[in-house]
Amino acid sequence: MSFEIIASNLLSGVLWGGILALIALGLSIVLGVMRLINLAHGEIMVAGAYCALVIGSLTGLDPLIALPLIAAIMVVVAVPLQQLLLAPLAGKGAEAPMMTTFAVSLILQNLFLVGFSADTRSIGQGYSTQPFSIGPISVPLIYVLGFVISVGIIGAVYLLVNRSAFGRDLRASALDPVAAASVGVNVRRVHALTFGLGAACAATGGVLVGIALSFTPTTGAAYLLTSFAIVVLGGMGSIFGTLVAGIVLGVIQSIGALVLGDGFRDLVGLVLFLAVLAVRPAGLFGRRT
Repeated sequence: MSFEIIASNLLSGVLWGGILALIALGLSIVLGVMRLINLAHGEIMVAGAYCALVIGSLTGLDPLIALPLIAAIMVVVAVPLQQLLLAPLAGKGAEAPMMTTFAVSLILQNLFLVGFSADTRSIGQGYSTQPFSIGPISVPLIYVLGFVISVGIIGAVYLLVNRSAFGRDLRASALDPVAAASVGVNVRRVHALTFGLGAACAATGGVLVGIALSFTPTTGAAYLLTSFAIVVLGGMGSIFGTLVAGIVLGVIQSIGALVLGDGFRDLVGLVLFLAVLAVRPAGLFGRRT
């Protein structure tokens, strides 16, 4: 096996891992702040891809240009959804909210089937198949664009969480919602906006996936499992850990596909997920409590 093939696969793994980290970031934030296992996360990601498909067909707008609009749409949809379905279940255990998100995932899948059929779709663009070369190393251009966009969004979320008033309220709500409420933090509002932020990250990642690969109404399940693996590997609620874990998982998946075949890509990632969960449940960058 030539050096060019190995290097290209490793670089592709790094770049694709950045996109996976963006998708997983939404799950990690919601889990870290709200202690909510959002089983509809994968379907929210797919909703972003379908949204880009519809906007492109109606307006001709490039999906990368439409990313802010798609993120805003998902926030507008997700915030009322959280307030209507999940907020009333706060303080009633983890099972009821988790099963509610499972029901939402099934509803979204069926809506996708009704609206778009079970056909495989892709957000075709000129740069979807265009290569990006550095000497003998070549990777898809969309991987490079997706990585830059993903890292930029992850960096913006980090600044929002650590350098803003909303981020201060978010951190307080994550540490102790009762104490935060006692000093004037509107925890319910923080949870709603956090859910919206997580949905925006997932939907943005879904657009990048739709441009680079393809998707169907049931594609979200695989990315939900991958996101769980990244969250466990990087540590719940850790933004930096999520980015590093996404890149690590992307590289390991590429190595697994290179050595064992492309059909084993997801298997290798899930084996890593189980190994880390067994050895260090808090994740590589998470804190033990």
